[in-house]
Formats: sequence, C-alpha cells, structure tokens
Amino acid sequence: MTMKVGFIGLGIMGKPMSKNLLKAGYSLVVADRNPEAIADVIAAGAETASTAKAIAEQCDVIITMLQTPSCERGGAGENGIIEGAKPGTVLIDMSSIAPLASREISEALKAKGIDMRMLR
Repeated sequence: MTMKVGFIGLGIMGKPMSKNLLKAGYSLVVADRNPEAIADVIAAGAETASTAKAIAEQCDVIITMLQTPSCERGGAGENGIIEGAKPGTVLIDMSSIAPLASREISEALKAKGIDMRMLR
C-alpha cells in the first residue's frame, strides 16, 4: 500500500516539492487557495481536495507550506486539518506563520491524540 500524502500550499516552494513526491511514487492529494497553482500538479497525477479537512481525512502524512500568518485554511478553523486528522497522522508544518499559531495548532491536535512536534 502506498503512503498517501497531503500537501497544502503549492507556491514557489510547495509546487516543486509536491512534484518530487509524485516522482518518488507517493499518492498525493493537494489543495491551494489558488486553483491555478495546482493545475500542473494535478496533470502530473495528484488528486485534489476542496478543504484541508478532506486532505486530513484521507492522508497519512500532511505537509503544509502556507505563507501567511492566517492559518485557517491549513490547520485551525472550519474545515481545517484539526477537524479531519486522526490519531497516527503525521503533520509536517513548513509554513511561514507565527510560532504562536503553530503552537496553537499543535495543542489542538494534541487534544485529539495527534502529535505535532515543534522545534524550539
């Protein structure tokens, strides 16, 4: 069984990283607030999801690469990762968001039994 990876945020760094995951043979589900950003990744074989929650519900590993401090699309908020993640999910957050926002997401995931390690 192939590990299913979710990738949220396919900008300048996220798009090439997601393409490398496809080349490595991973099953990939992507989301970005800009539909044009994911078009060529979809053409390369990725699936798309309409929300971060949908990605979290179906993926073993989730990578976020968001560029704004407002992390509602990625972690917190309605239809975010927190709502869809299940115990055992691995979250790799490479976003350019405030450390406090990452800590808040980590605490909310911890309450669901999901470990998000933070480097300090």
